[in-house]
Amino acid sequence: MLNEAVNLENSPGTGERPERRVRDRGATERAILVAAKGLLAEEGFQNFGINAVARRAGCDKQLIYRYYGGLDGLVEAIGTDLGTWVKDRIPEDAGGMFLLTYGDLMERLSLLLLDALRNDPLMRRILAWEISENTEQVRRLSEARSKALALWLERMRGSLAPPKGVDAAAVNAVVIAAIQHLVLAAAAGGQCAGLSLKTPKDWEKAATALKRIVRGVYG
Repeated sequence: MLNEAVNLENSPGTGERPERRVRDRGATERAILVAAKGLLAEEGFQNFGINAVARRAGCDKQLIYRYYGGLDGLVEAIGTDLGTWVKDRIPEDAGGMFLLTYGDLMERLSLLLLDALRNDPLMRRILAWEISENTEQVRRLSEARSKALALWLERMRGSLAPPKGVDAAAVNAVVIAAIQHLVLAAAAGGQCAGLSLKTPKDWEKAATALKRIVRGVYG
Protein backbone atom coordinates (compact mmCIF):
# COMPACT_ATOMS: atom_id res chain seq x y z
CA MET A 1 0.00 0.00 0.00
CA LEU A 2 1.14 3.48 -0.83
CA ASN A 3 1.62 5.83 2.09
CA GLU A 4 1.23 9.37 0.86
CA ALA A 5 1.04 11.15 4.21
CA VAL A 6 4.73 11.80 4.56
CA ASN A 7 4.90 14.97 6.66
CA LEU A 8 2.78 16.01 9.61
CA GLU A 9 3.52 19.36 11.22
CA ASN A 10 2.13 20.59 14.53
CA SER A 11 2.82 24.02 15.97
CA PRO A 12 4.11 24.30 19.55
CA GLY A 13 2.24 25.97 22.32
CA THR A 14 -1.47 26.23 22.94
CA GLY A 15 -2.84 25.81 19.42
CA GLU A 16 -2.26 23.32 16.69
CA ARG A 17 -1.97 24.13 13.02
CA PRO A 18 -4.03 21.92 10.69
CA GLU A 19 -2.43 18.70 9.57
CA ARG A 20 -0.48 19.22 6.34
CA ARG A 21 -0.19 16.30 3.98
CA VAL A 22 2.61 16.40 1.44
CA ARG A 23 2.40 14.02 -1.48
CA ASP A 24 5.44 12.68 -3.21
CA ARG A 25 4.08 12.80 -6.75
CA GLY A 26 6.97 10.84 -8.23
CA ALA A 27 6.51 7.99 -5.77
CA THR A 28 2.76 7.95 -6.36
CA GLU A 29 3.18 7.84 -10.13
CA ARG A 30 5.66 4.98 -9.85
CA ALA A 31 3.36 3.07 -7.50
CA ILE A 32 0.47 3.46 -9.95
CA LEU A 33 2.60 2.33 -12.88
CA VAL A 34 3.93 -0.70 -11.00
CA ALA A 35 0.41 -1.62 -9.92
CA ALA A 36 -0.91 -1.28 -13.48
CA LYS A 37 1.86 -3.46 -14.91
CA GLY A 38 1.35 -6.09 -12.22
CA LEU A 39 -2.40 -6.15 -12.83
CA LEU A 40 -1.91 -6.53 -16.57
CA ALA A 41 0.59 -9.35 -16.10
CA GLU A 42 -1.73 -11.28 -13.79
CA GLU A 43 -5.22 -10.46 -15.06
CA GLY A 44 -4.89 -9.08 -18.58
CA PHE A 45 -7.00 -6.29 -20.05
CA GLN A 46 -10.23 -8.02 -19.06
CA ASN A 47 -9.92 -6.84 -15.44
CA PHE A 48 -7.80 -3.77 -16.16
CA GLY A 49 -9.56 -0.62 -14.99
CA ILE A 50 -9.09 2.54 -12.99
CA ASN A 51 -10.68 1.12 -9.83
CA ALA A 52 -8.63 -2.09 -9.94
CA VAL A 53 -5.36 -0.20 -10.46
CA ALA A 54 -6.19 2.25 -7.67
CA ARG A 55 -6.93 -0.60 -5.25
CA ARG A 56 -3.66 -2.31 -6.05
CA ALA A 57 -1.67 0.92 -5.80
CA GLY A 58 -3.40 1.88 -2.55
CA CYS A 59 -4.32 5.33 -3.81
CA ASP A 60 -7.38 7.35 -4.71
CA LYS A 61 -8.46 6.75 -8.30
CA GLN A 62 -8.57 10.50 -8.89
CA LEU A 63 -4.78 10.50 -8.73
CA ILE A 64 -4.69 8.25 -11.80
CA TYR A 65 -6.77 10.80 -13.70
CA ARG A 66 -4.64 13.65 -12.37
CA TYR A 67 -1.26 12.12 -13.15
CA TYR A 68 -2.04 10.02 -16.23
CA GLY A 69 -5.24 11.49 -17.62
CA GLY A 70 -7.12 8.23 -17.22
CA LEU A 71 -6.77 4.69 -18.49
CA ASP A 72 -5.53 5.57 -21.98
CA GLY A 73 -2.77 7.74 -20.55
CA LEU A 74 -1.79 4.94 -18.19
CA VAL A 75 -1.51 2.48 -21.10
CA GLU A 76 0.59 5.09 -22.92
CA ALA A 77 2.89 5.30 -19.90
CA ILE A 78 3.25 1.51 -19.83
CA GLY A 79 4.16 1.61 -23.52
CA THR A 80 6.82 4.23 -22.82
CA ASP A 81 8.11 2.07 -20.00
CA LEU A 82 8.62 -0.79 -22.48
CA GLY A 83 11.34 1.28 -24.12
CA THR A 84 13.11 1.33 -20.77
CA TRP A 85 12.53 -2.43 -20.55
CA VAL A 86 14.53 -2.98 -23.74
CA LYS A 87 17.32 -0.73 -22.47
CA ASP A 88 17.47 -2.45 -19.07
CA ARG A 89 17.11 -6.07 -20.21
CA ILE A 90 19.00 -5.82 -23.49
CA PRO A 91 21.97 -3.56 -22.67
CA GLU A 92 23.75 -1.64 -25.40
CA ASP A 93 27.17 -2.96 -24.50
CA ALA A 94 28.80 -6.04 -25.89
CA GLY A 95 29.07 -7.69 -22.49
CA GLY A 96 32.68 -8.66 -23.18
CA MET A 97 31.78 -10.06 -26.59
CA PHE A 98 33.49 -8.60 -29.65
CA LEU A 99 30.86 -7.70 -32.22
CA LEU A 100 32.93 -8.12 -35.35
CA THR A 101 30.18 -9.29 -37.67
CA TYR A 102 26.45 -8.93 -38.11
CA GLY A 103 26.22 -12.55 -37.00
CA ASP A 104 27.86 -11.63 -33.67
CA LEU A 105 25.28 -8.89 -33.19
CA MET A 106 22.26 -11.07 -33.97
CA GLU A 107 23.54 -13.91 -31.78
CA ARG A 108 23.84 -11.54 -28.82
CA LEU A 109 20.44 -9.98 -29.45
CA SER A 110 18.77 -13.38 -29.81
CA LEU A 111 20.19 -14.77 -26.57
CA LEU A 112 19.46 -11.60 -24.58
CA LEU A 113 15.92 -11.45 -25.91
CA LEU A 114 15.31 -15.11 -25.09
CA ASP A 115 16.48 -14.61 -21.52
CA ALA A 116 14.60 -11.33 -21.06
CA LEU A 117 11.26 -12.72 -22.25
CA ARG A 118 11.61 -15.84 -20.13
CA ASN A 119 11.85 -13.66 -17.03
CA ASP A 120 9.10 -11.15 -17.70
CA PRO A 121 5.43 -12.20 -17.23
CA LEU A 122 4.05 -8.88 -18.51
CA MET A 123 6.03 -9.03 -21.73
CA ARG A 124 4.83 -12.58 -22.30
CA ARG A 125 1.28 -11.35 -21.83
CA ILE A 126 1.82 -8.64 -24.41
CA LEU A 127 3.23 -11.16 -26.89
CA ALA A 128 0.20 -13.40 -26.39
CA TRP A 129 -2.16 -10.44 -26.88
CA GLU A 130 -0.43 -9.50 -30.11
CA ILE A 131 -1.50 -12.74 -31.74
CA SER A 132 -4.92 -13.07 -30.11
CA GLU A 133 -6.35 -9.56 -29.66
CA ASN A 134 -6.70 -6.67 -32.08
CA THR A 135 -7.40 -3.72 -29.83
CA GLU A 136 -6.00 -0.21 -29.73
CA GLN A 137 -4.43 -0.80 -26.33
CA VAL A 138 -2.64 -3.96 -27.46
CA ARG A 139 -1.43 -2.28 -30.65
CA ARG A 140 0.05 0.59 -28.67
CA LEU A 141 2.00 -1.70 -26.37
CA SER A 142 3.15 -3.88 -29.27
CA GLU A 143 4.32 -0.91 -31.32
CA ALA A 144 6.21 0.57 -28.38
CA ARG A 145 8.10 -2.69 -27.81
CA SER A 146 8.84 -3.20 -31.51
CA LYS A 147 10.08 0.37 -31.91
CA ALA A 148 12.39 0.12 -28.90
CA LEU A 149 13.85 -3.15 -30.18
CA ALA A 150 14.40 -1.72 -33.67
CA LEU A 151 16.16 1.32 -32.21
CA TRP A 152 18.41 -0.97 -30.12
CA LEU A 153 19.41 -2.90 -33.23
CA GLU A 154 20.03 0.26 -35.24
CA ARG A 155 22.26 1.78 -32.55
CA MET A 156 24.24 -1.40 -31.97
CA ARG A 157 24.66 -2.27 -35.63
CA GLY A 158 26.85 0.66 -36.56
CA SER A 159 28.68 -0.28 -39.74
CA LEU A 160 27.97 -4.01 -39.42
CA ALA A 161 26.06 -5.37 -42.39
CA PRO A 162 24.49 -8.78 -43.14
CA PRO A 163 26.01 -10.94 -45.89
CA LYS A 164 25.05 -9.99 -49.43
CA GLY A 165 21.94 -11.68 -50.69
CA VAL A 166 20.44 -12.19 -47.22
CA ASP A 167 17.13 -10.51 -46.48
CA ALA A 168 18.03 -9.58 -42.91
CA ALA A 169 14.62 -8.08 -42.11
CA ALA A 170 12.86 -11.33 -43.03
CA VAL A 171 15.40 -13.57 -41.29
CA ASN A 172 15.36 -11.48 -38.12
CA ALA A 173 11.56 -11.51 -38.05
CA VAL A 174 11.55 -15.31 -38.24
CA VAL A 175 14.23 -15.63 -35.55
CA ILE A 176 12.42 -13.25 -33.18
CA ALA A 177 9.11 -15.02 -33.86
CA ALA A 178 10.75 -18.35 -32.99
CA ILE A 179 12.10 -16.93 -29.73
CA GLN A 180 8.71 -15.53 -28.79
CA HIS A 181 6.92 -18.78 -29.57
CA LEU A 182 9.42 -20.83 -27.56
CA VAL A 183 8.85 -18.62 -24.53
CA LEU A 184 5.06 -18.62 -24.84
CA ALA A 185 4.89 -22.38 -25.39
CA ALA A 186 7.14 -22.99 -22.39
CA ALA A 187 4.95 -20.80 -20.18
CA ALA A 188 1.81 -22.59 -21.36
CA GLY A 189 2.95 -26.21 -21.33
CA GLY A 190 6.64 -26.52 -20.57
CA GLN A 191 7.54 -27.69 -24.06
CA CYS A 192 7.53 -26.74 -27.71
CA ALA A 193 7.19 -29.23 -30.59
CA GLY A 194 8.47 -32.02 -28.37
CA LEU A 195 11.37 -30.03 -26.93
CA SER A 196 11.13 -29.86 -23.14
CA LEU A 197 11.59 -26.33 -21.81
CA LYS A 198 11.48 -26.80 -18.05
CA THR A 199 15.06 -26.90 -16.79
CA PRO A 200 18.15 -24.72 -17.32
CA LYS A 201 19.64 -27.58 -19.35
CA ASP A 202 16.58 -27.58 -21.61
CA TRP A 203 17.01 -23.87 -22.24
CA GLU A 204 20.71 -24.33 -22.94
CA LYS A 205 19.71 -26.71 -25.74
CA ALA A 206 17.30 -24.14 -27.13
CA ALA A 207 19.94 -21.40 -26.95
CA THR A 208 22.49 -23.59 -28.72
CA ALA A 209 20.02 -24.35 -31.50
CA LEU A 210 19.22 -20.67 -31.80
CA LYS A 211 22.91 -19.77 -32.14
CA ARG A 212 23.38 -22.41 -34.85
CA ILE A 213 20.45 -21.05 -36.83
CA VAL A 214 21.74 -17.47 -36.61
CA ARG A 215 25.27 -18.52 -37.52
CA GLY A 216 23.99 -20.70 -40.35
CA VAL A 217 22.52 -17.62 -42.00
CA TYR A 218 24.93 -14.87 -41.01
CA GLY A 219 28.17 -16.77 -40.45
